[in-house]
Amino acid sequence: MNHFPSRLGAVLDHGVRSLFQPIVELDSGHRIAYEALARGPEGSVLESPLDLFAAARAEGRVVELDWACRAAAVIGARAGGLAPPAALFINAEPEALSAPAPDPALAALVRGAAAELRIFVEITERAMTIRPAELLDAVERLRAQGFGIALDDVGADRRSLALLPLLRPDIVKLDLSLIHNHPSRMSGEVMNGVCAYAEQTGAAILAEGIEHEGHVLAARSLGATLAQGWHFGRPAPLPGRVEIVRPATTLGIAPRIAPHSPVALVHARRGMSVGRKDVLLSVSRALEAQALELGEHAVVVAAFQDAAHFTPATYLRYAELASRVAFIAALGVGMADEPAPGVRGATLADDDVLRGEWDIAVLGPHFAGALVARDLGDTGPDRDRRFEFVLTFDRDLVVDVAAALIGRVGSAADVGLAVAA
Repeated sequence: MNHFPSRLGAVLDHGVRSLFQPIVELDSGHRIAYEALARGPEGSVLESPLDLFAAARAEGRVVELDWACRAAAVIGARAGGLAPPAALFINAEPEALSAPAPDPALAALVRGAAAELRIFVEITERAMTIRPAELLDAVERLRAQGFGIALDDVGADRRSLALLPLLRPDIVKLDLSLIHNHPSRMSGEVMNGVCAYAEQTGAAILAEGIEHEGHVLAARSLGATLAQGWHFGRPAPLPGRVEIVRPATTLGIAPRIAPHSPVALVHARRGMSVGRKDVLLSVSRALEAQALELGEHAVVVAAFQDAAHFTPATYLRYAELASRVAFIAALGVGMADEPAPGVRGATLADDDVLRGEWDIAVLGPHFAGALVARDLGDTGPDRDRRFEFVLTFDRDLVVDVAAALIGRVGSAADVGLAVAA
């Protein structure tokens, strides 16, 4: 790959292009959207998107390439006659989601296209596990600008199921392995989780990799209503005149308003009770046990007030949880970046309102539970300390509590990727 650095600059300046693959509605067979797929110069060593992005990573230019691909998608869509009610799907790399465009003209170009077309930004669960706070913030900003959200490659990694309610995608794209491989326990778990999310929200399920009629039946069996693959059309330039009968699914999800804290969220919706710490501790541990049962489908995030409350016993419990669940984080004043193996840590400022809260949220495809508590400031024995609290299994409230906590968790310490504010 030594030849990449000498060629990448020219590709970024002139050679990024897009091919387009149709997305169809399974019941009618009508085309409703196209996905833009990036390519380097035809016939070159950088034509493949895998090689192209590998070269960009080697030079630290992924953000630059990602924006070039977005621009190529928009320019190609306009040149090919894509117009409402058609939708355009574009991909975004995790490290580029929060980064500004290297050229303001690129950002203006993409925003202008979003005003004309329904554009869905495709993201993967990898972005969530690397830098959760930045991803949630980026998703909300994209929604505010009129973009839809599609979660890609669901089923390739079981963690995807745990992240569905946090990302709230309009469209869930099933990984082609679910279509091409024999049914398994994993594919059944994916189907259960995705169908539950779609039923709760109205999101569309899109199957990728459809190559023949047998794959069409497999896609229907998995609950898909939309599909793409060679059976419906290979990636190619747009035909110049695109006939679209109806628009792609959109949930019209409003951007989240960032809450001050989980307690503030709860106070806005219901009353709170008063409980003793030792009783609430048993409740918290029951939620942790539920997370262990959920395993790879669970997200766990907790606020401990202060790192001193993350005791040796807590260390052992959370290390076990980290080995089993999709994502786990712990917040507190003085909390280490990794307070236990595999646990994402986030420290709180001394004046952070969350310092007065003890919260834990557990979220999975078929379970949602949270303990949200506020310290009443007692000075007696620790086990007798009183907290104002709510134990809730209201899925919408638990999702908002989890999002409020995850929104304070920074990038993984071992990633080493700079993200622009």
